[in-house]
Amino acid sequence: MVDRSEVLEAMRQHYGGYELTSTTNGAWLAEVVLSLARQAGERGSDGPPLFIGHEEWFRSFLEVTGQTEDTVPEYALLNYQYEQNMEVDYRLDRVIREVVEGPMPELAVNVRFSWEDGPGRPDHYSYIDTLSTPTVRVTNRQVITYRLLDFGDWIVYDEIEGITARPEFGVLALLFRLIGEGHMTHSRIAVAKDGIHVSRTKAEKAFMKVMTTVTIYPNGIIEKGVPDGRPDLLELERVLEQPMEIDYVEFPSDR
Repeated sequence: MVDRSEVLEAMRQHYGGYELTSTTNGAWLAEVVLSLARQAGERGSDGPPLFIGHEEWFRSFLEVTGQTEDTVPEYALLNYQYEQNMEVDYRLDRVIREVVEGPMPELAVNVRFSWEDGPGRPDHYSYIDTLSTPTVRVTNRQVITYRLLDFGDWIVYDEIEGITARPEFGVLALLFRLIGEGHMTHSRIAVAKDGIHVSRTKAEKAFMKVMTTVTIYPNGIIEKGVPDGRPDLLELERVLEQPMEIDYVEFPSDR
């Protein structure tokens, strides 16, 4: 069990000037989770997985963002109302079997979000993220799993299961009209010194795949591609395009 004070400290430590109310700032979530996993690993590399309760996460989020239950963004409130808890396994032998191509990550964890079954409890929920630009329709399944990899200068969400998303308008919406609400399977993120993210994400549906690079600003605004006049962002894009293949250990079916 991760104490609320630990969650709060990790959130404060990695705040970095992001607009935390926007779901597009996925690098911040990753940094918080990786920080907690790293601390646990320092206490013992073969310890039990971390359990981060929805109450601890939500109350810490409110304190860091200055929000209340009446003003907090819908995605965070739904996470709390559905009692989505997080489990993080940082034991390397439970995550990676072999790095086939590319660098070895500094840290690799399994992440599992879920809520308990119960009478009348649905197996998914959806919402419109109006705080991102463009707005995005997001669907969360009862169980969400992914691998989270830390390469030092960039991070990877891999083998994502249980979450789909579709931009409501703009250039990205044109891509997703081809495949409907896409199942995001893979995302690589690198962050520039001024807090701007470069993200390379793959979404799939049936036999169709879309791979796109976007620039995400600290205020949550998304721009397709990398802007002109930013050679540092172009370099981050090149880093994210490097070949990578990892043979993962099967995700445990039990809790």
